[in-house]
Parts: sequence; structure tokens; C-alpha cells
Amino acid sequence: MSAFANLPLVIEPAELASRLDASELILVDLSNAARYAEGHIPGAYWVDSKRTQLGQAPAPGLVPELEPLQALFAELGHHAEATYVVYDDEGGGWAGRFIWLLDVIGHTRYHFLNGGLRAWMGENRPLTQQTPAPHKTPVHLTLSEAPTATCSYLQARLGAPDLAIWDARGADEYRGEKVSAARAGHIPGAINFEWTAGMDAARDLRIRTDIAEVLQSLGITPDKEVVTHCQTHRRSGFTYVVAKALGYPRVKAYAGSWSEWGNLPDTPIER
Repeated sequence: MSAFANLPLVIEPAELASRLDASELILVDLSNAARYAEGHIPGAYWVDSKRTQLGQAPAPGLVPELEPLQALFAELGHHAEATYVVYDDEGGGWAGRFIWLLDVIGHTRYHFLNGGLRAWMGENRPLTQQTPAPHKTPVHLTLSEAPTATCSYLQARLGAPDLAIWDARGADEYRGEKVSAARAGHIPGAINFEWTAGMDAARDLRIRTDIAEVLQSLGITPDKEVVTHCQTHRRSGFTYVVAKALGYPRVKAYAGSWSEWGNLPDTPIER
């Protein structure tokens, strides 16, 4: 039995600390390179966040091409029985995006470290500068479209009573005051709840304990299909994990996000 059996999607530093030696663990750090070099959780592999994105205009947040994605997971030593624990140093945007990537490759054994590196350091837990050696065994992946809402899918679903579009951008972006694409504003009917508002700064950026009630009051409810996005599906990596952690049965990420929607000439927009 896995050492991580029966743990929820979101785990605390103490739960990870007692399992760092588990043979099935692949620990992934998506902090910036300087932070990783300064010190990271023992055994963690550093993943450059750029490798989790396609990186091509107008929608850099789309899924990477298969070959580089397979190379990334090969370096991590990916295998069917692996359990991933993922974290970053910003509260969970990049870590959440990596959780979405795991869904894309059909791997369901994973956990999100609540508060990430900041929570780990807040409990004075050990850090190291030692880096694990990359693996070299080839990996063959099959990608699933199920965790992702495409632009055309989302347009076809606009106005559906069972759809909640969670816009994780800032309020100024949502209102169209801050322009980050050819056109500004938001997807019609989208609900704006900025990603960091879901974190508790007093608890080292852990997910706030009243998040279920907050989302319920906004109309982002478990009876709906939740499609979350931001500009490039980094910030909405966090909101994707939040919805999944709450047990919402239908959660998708619009990976194209506003960089795609706002740069297309004919997508409907509200301001």
C-alpha cells in the first residue's frame, strides 16, 4: 500500500515530512530557479515552469507538445505507481498547473502541498541544496482532453445554467481596465474571484478555510461545471486545484485563457 493512501488532494507539511523517504514519491518544486538553488525540500526535483506550457503566441498556456512533455516526465522518473507531491513558492499557481498536467496525462496519484514552500519554511522544516539526478528511462504518454476546455468548447457552453466560469485574474483585468491582450474585458457570464484572495496570508498562503462558503456565495457551486482561467493558466492552476480539492465533480481549465480569448477577433466579450 502506498504511504500516501487515504490522504486528501491537499496535504500539510507534516504529512509530507513523514513520507519523504517513500519509494513511490516524486516530489516536484516549481519555484523559481534562484529559490530552488537557495534551498528546497529534500528530494525535490526542480521543474522550470516554462516547460509546463506550450509557450507560443497567442496562447502560451496550452499543453506542451507531446515530445518535450515526455522528456520532462522521463527526467522525473515517471511511472504508473508514482505518487506526486507538488509545490511552489507562490501559494500554488504553478503547482496547480502541474496538477492539471498530471490530469492531462491521466495520472491521478498526486497531492498539492498546502501553502507550498512558504508553509514548509514557516514550520522551520529542513531545506537542502542537493539536487536529485534526472532519470533517463523513456516515458510514453497518452494525453487526455477531458481536463481542458478549448475555446470552441467554452463558446458552445456560454449561457448554460450549469456552467460557472471562474476568472482568476485581477479585478482590473476583469473590468477591462488593465489590457493584456488585443481586447480587454471578460468572458460573458464569468465570475471574478482573484486567485490570491483564495489564500490565507496569515497561514503562509494555505487555502483559506472558508473557501467553500465564499465560492458558494459567488455562484461557483459543485452542481455546475467549473471552467477556470486567467491570462495563461498559471494563476488558474491554483483555482483548478481548489475546486478539485472541494470535491467539485466537473472541473476544467481553459488553458488558452485570456491570452487566447482576448486576442481572437470574434470571441464575445463583456466589460
